Formats: sequence, C-alpha cells, structure tokens
Amino acid sequence: MENLIQSLGMNNVIYILFGIIIILLLAFIILLGKVIGLNKRYKKFMVKLGEGKDIQEDLENYMYRVERVEKQNADILNQINGLDKDLEGCIQKVGILRYSAFQDTGSDLSFTLALLDEHDDGVVFNGIYSREMSNIYAKPIENGKSKYTLSEEEQEAIKRAIDSYKKEK
Repeated sequence: MENLIQSLGMNNVIYILFGIIIILLLAFIILLGKVIGLNKRYKKFMVKLGEGKDIQEDLENYMYRVERVEKQNADILNQINGLDKDLEGCIQKVGILRYSAFQDTGSDLSFTLALLDEHDDGVVFNGIYSREMSNIYAKPIENGKSKYTLSEEEQEAIKRAIDSYKKEK
C-alpha cells in the first residue's frame, strides 16, 4: 500500500479520495431525494381520495374487528359443542305404533310409544285399552334394549324410533 501511495504521489491519492467522497456524496443526495419522493407518494397513497381518512388507521380498525369476530366465532363454536353434548341426552328418536290389544275393541286404540336419545336410551310406553279399563306401562330402555321383557309392539316402536332417526341423517 505504501508503494502505491509513493508511486502515485501523496497529492494524487488525496485527489482520488476527494473524488470518491464527492461521488458518494452525490449518490447519497440522489438516494435521499428518491426516499423523500417515495415518502411523499406513500403519504398520498395512505390518504383516501375524497374522504381524507388514513388507510393505515382503517386497516388497524379492520384488523381489530377481525380479531373480535374470530374471538366471537371461537365462543360460538364452544357453545355449539356444549349444545351438541347436551343434545345427546335429549329425546331425538320417536317411534309410535297403534294396535288393537283385544279382539273385542276396534280402531287400534292401544299404542306403544318409544322415546329415545342419541344413544338409544329412554323409555317405551305401552297403553293398553280395553272396554273395561285402560292401563299405561313404562319400561326403561338402554342401548335399544330393556331388562324387562318387551312385547312385539314395544320392540316395533323401538325399531321405528331408531329407523326414523337414521332416515333423518
């Protein structure tokens, strides 16, 4: 390096460095002008035409609203999941069968009604009508079956209840 400085001469090195500094200064001024122009264009862009509102402010408002909606959607989804869980225990399947329990009565005045939840748990009612009396019996149902003996009509009402639910889905 010292050989280069001696061969060029100290004055020439200073002139060369001075030239480089001027070139860098000019480049800096040109880039500064471009940044200032870009900044002006950015500010014009950010102001809505005719309304004078700042787009950045609007974007922040929209982002806040989107976050609120996302939170509300999460809350709604949690509520729906809770309702789905609650509905599992509600009566969803209904099967009814009218029949004539005795030959001396007409018009199918006896009935069997099965009321089941999503898991086929519930109750089956059997209303038996005769000319002298009318009785209603209830039997608990778990998973579509009962620990009590079921009549053909009760079994049919349970089958209808389960089948009616399958048709809906």
